[in-house]
Amino acid sequence: MIEGIIWAILAGLMLGLYALPEKFTKDFEFENTWSLFFAINTFLVPNVAAFLLIDGFGEVLAAIPSGVLIGMVVSSLLWGIGVMMWGKAINHIGLSLGFSLFIGTIILVGSLIPFVINGLPKIPVFATIMAGIFVVLIGVVANGRAGILRQASENEADQKSGSMATGILIAVIGGLLATGFSYANTVGGAVIHEAVIAQGNPEWMSAVAVMYVIYMAGGLAIAVYFVQQLTAKKLWSKFNTPSFGKNALLASIMGVFNFAASAGFAYAAFKLGSTGGTVGYAIFNTVAVAVAIVSGLITKEWVNASAKSKNALYMGLGCMILGIVIVAIGNGL
Repeated sequence: MIEGIIWAILAGLMLGLYALPEKFTKDFEFENTWSLFFAINTFLVPNVAAFLLIDGFGEVLAAIPSGVLIGMVVSSLLWGIGVMMWGKAINHIGLSLGFSLFIGTIILVGSLIPFVINGLPKIPVFATIMAGIFVVLIGVVANGRAGILRQASENEADQKSGSMATGILIAVIGGLLATGFSYANTVGGAVIHEAVIAQGNPEWMSAVAVMYVIYMAGGLAIAVYFVQQLTAKKLWSKFNTPSFGKNALLASIMGVFNFAASAGFAYAAFKLGSTGGTVGYAIFNTVAVAVAIVSGLITKEWVNASAKSKNALYMGLGCMILGIVIVAIGNGL
């Protein structure tokens, strides 16, 4: 159990830190940076990692039952659509509220999916894990409030365009679709693990194989979105810059960290046993949010924030840390 929790925490750390290099890109608009990142992250890195590291990877893919593979591909496509909907929600209700609603939905619903598929554990285990997730959600809500208060204190408009109701709906639906990531990992994890082992590979490589399927399928939905955005906003020419090499390197670092984080989660879920999908998912996402917030503090994003917003932020961090401790205790019962 301890090994699985450590892997989930490490994966969350990588996920929380992966976007930091984006702050140092030059001459790129948002769409340029993130389209390049996703191209590397969902197509280049998975292929290099899977075919370079896993012996007989073609045989591993062939061994996945068609029903399982179809389920993984469809749910991964939904994950990709969900991620893009989160970006749309931000345009309506701002980053803080959009992030809070999106991640809150992912943690709550995504953590329940393994229970729906694999069945409920014993009542004490289930009750303790759900109590921990509830505490985590309190922390997520507090963080969302902290962000809104910060924007108000800095005289920034949180509602950018469109109606608040529309933005909230988009964020929640996007979060629901993004839980396809949890579904794909749950239905494919055991089958792919057996196929990887059968080819004589170490068991940790099964996590790479699982993420290969998820990222390749989800990347299709993401690619369609960014092609449309780059074309509509006439941003293709922005790639022609002397800073492209540096930006590509930074995007590659982001891509490796993001993929490694997801693979680390998949391995953590396997090592945590029957409740691993739920426990690992909760720890993974919670640690990622906490690390992202702490990195924002370190890079002085909150330097001009009001004391009220900072207090809400610290409360949120405290609740998230307490929540994952409770979740870990529940997994050990």
